Amino acid sequence: RRTGRMKRIFGFEKEDFSSWHRIVCLLNRPTDPAALGIFRCMFGMLMAIDITQERGLSHLDYKYLDGAPICRFPLFSSLEPLPMDWMYLVYVVMFLGSVGIMLGLFYRLSCLMFIATYWYVFFLDKTAWNNHSYLYGLIGFQLTLMDANRYWSLDGLMKPKKRNADVPLWNYTLLRVQIFIVYFIAGIKKLDADWVEGYSMSYLAHHWLFEPFQMILSVDQVSLLVVHGGGLALDLTAGYLLFFDATRPFGIVFVSYFHCMNSQLFSIGMFAYTMLATSPLFCYPDWPRRFFARFPAPLWVLLPITAPGPQPSSSCVYPEVQKGVSQPRFRHKLATVFAFIYVVEQFFLPYSHFITQGYNNWTNGLYGYSWDMMVHSRSHQHVKITYKDGTTGEVGYLNPGVFTHSRRWKDHGDMLKQYAVCLSANLPRYNITEPEIYFDIWVSINERFQQRIFDPRVDIVKADWSPFRPNPWLMPLLVDLSPWRTKFQEIESSLDNQTEIVFIADFPGLHLENFVSEDLGNTSVQVLQGQVTVEITEENKNYTLETGQQMKLPHGAYHKVYTVSEGPSCYMYVYVNTTEAALQQNFTRLLGIQERVRNGTETEPLPPELLPLIATDDQGSEVNATDPVVQLFLRRQRRMKEVKKRREANVMERLNRFTVKKYYLLRRGFLMTSIALRNLAFGLPPVDQLTREVAFANMKEPLQEANQDGPLKEEAGHGEL
Repeated sequence: RRTGRMKRIFGFEKEDFSSWHRIVCLLNRPTDPAALGIFRCMFGMLMAIDITQERGLSHLDYKYLDGAPICRFPLFSSLEPLPMDWMYLVYVVMFLGSVGIMLGLFYRLSCLMFIATYWYVFFLDKTAWNNHSYLYGLIGFQLTLMDANRYWSLDGLMKPKKRNADVPLWNYTLLRVQIFIVYFIAGIKKLDADWVEGYSMSYLAHHWLFEPFQMILSVDQVSLLVVHGGGLALDLTAGYLLFFDATRPFGIVFVSYFHCMNSQLFSIGMFAYTMLATSPLFCYPDWPRRFFARFPAPLWVLLPITAPGPQPSSSCVYPEVQKGVSQPRFRHKLATVFAFIYVVEQFFLPYSHFITQGYNNWTNGLYGYSWDMMVHSRSHQHVKITYKDGTTGEVGYLNPGVFTHSRRWKDHGDMLKQYAVCLSANLPRYNITEPEIYFDIWVSINERFQQRIFDPRVDIVKADWSPFRPNPWLMPLLVDLSPWRTKFQEIESSLDNQTEIVFIADFPGLHLENFVSEDLGNTSVQVLQGQVTVEITEENKNYTLETGQQMKLPHGAYHKVYTVSEGPSCYMYVYVNTTEAALQQNFTRLLGIQERVRNGTETEPLPPELLPLIATDDQGSEVNATDPVVQLFLRRQRRMKEVKKRREANVMERLNRFTVKKYYLLRRGFLMTSIALRNLAFGLPPVDQLTREVAFANMKEPLQEANQDGPLKEEAGHGEL
């Protein structure tokens, strides 16, 4: 029978949806297992790598150290991590499951091992949640229900009935729809005004990957047209480009380029490579047979099956003229119902935030299933944690991040509640009874004003929070002030390189307490909108400022800025780090002396404290330098040489550096896992032996051990307002 136009384009006829029976037959139609088998192998391999890196096997002991007073952020408060050695066992099970998926060995059991441990670790720590980690769990869940071990699997070698057997079409349909949703919903979320106007990821335009575009476009145009416009267009169209035969080659090229760039732009683990592995799922299912058939015949023993014609499978519904099952059974109908429910649920979840309102902050929903990737960027200017002893009334302050390794609690009300409860449980150890905990967190989202995200007057320990009700102590985002961002750019462009600026917006009745460091010798505050009263604490004086007015602030002293207008106030701090400016002048002077000595134009003898400038041994001269400015200058030069050397390294040097880094990462994970399993099997050894074993596992590559200095930007540093 002649194939209709609709089937040539979409792969099915309109009549296939004419009845429930036809729909079941369509979704259970026999399909070549080759592409699915290749994807299974690639996904399992990538997850095995991911477990040692982004899942954290190599540094698991830092996260789950027994007995440490650490605040954790599980999805359910009753969910607790196992003892550390048992957590290593959990990761071993997860790793073995991923390897089993890759090899197609004991496939169903391997999938269950992987997803059970993966989702346990996932729910155990909300601070590690992101969209791609959620996607890995979804794909693992789907593969558990699919027949992905029918091609290029060890199960197929052991069980001939499974080898090269058909798989039902819904196996491909679910994966394709899942990837389509990832792209398309991400594109829909990028229709947000901040993304369209180029405020979400503007800093990316300065990355070296976009330098070719800067040959014909300005940096601002690269940000607006390439970063934001290109990202929006690709996400909206990628799923459609990959689906249709005519556009698929272009789609594969575009998404491959996109994901290769992402792998360099962001620290996203295996996500870029996982998405690259999903693209061939949109091709014809038999593409691996045609691809591997091009290899020399002697290699066919090691390669996947290239012979056409998979054998029939009971998982599929066949036309009556073919061998196999001709009428849908209960399992086929159940699979069809599951496929429909799953697809509807995946389209619904990104817009289900009206149910889980307690997780909504300035952005909606839990931070994992919304697919709003890279739509929001944040910067934190000021974080203060205040405690009050419930018995004595004593007030004190805590270092932000105490008792936790994470920083994500600052942006999410549910985590902040968990953190406050944890702090209240730990502070009694330090003779602070029934503590009240207050947070004053200032955040800028997508280059807006720095403003409070939570009410600093609320004791979060006793504050009400429910996952199904709006957070009552969340401060509203001042979106009406968003047009000021254009003015910000004008103000910043008018400043010199040594002057910095911070834009602040605050609510009526609240105030900001600040300290101007001694390093900031020229600091002023200027009102942009509203009315504020500035209190200089030491002088016990108040100054009222209207729109457009400014005043200089004393350095080395506290001050408070009260918002006294009826609406929000907007003001800006303008400051110069005089210490850093003087340091840069000294660096310039020392560089000039060094260059004159080296080219023989220096006529005056150098004083003893400057002699290390002409030494040939960088590290030796650094040690011998007695002047702290000279020592800092030499350290800075050494670091700059190292950075330049790394940037100018050839491909082999970069590959060697990458290999060495990954070797020590995997080495530590393997050794620490071995220690934990030994402890479970035979008990803990003496402390000195355990100390030696951990020290051996912590061995770092020589380059890293010799380079323990902080980054250059931290050497001079900016004192925060």
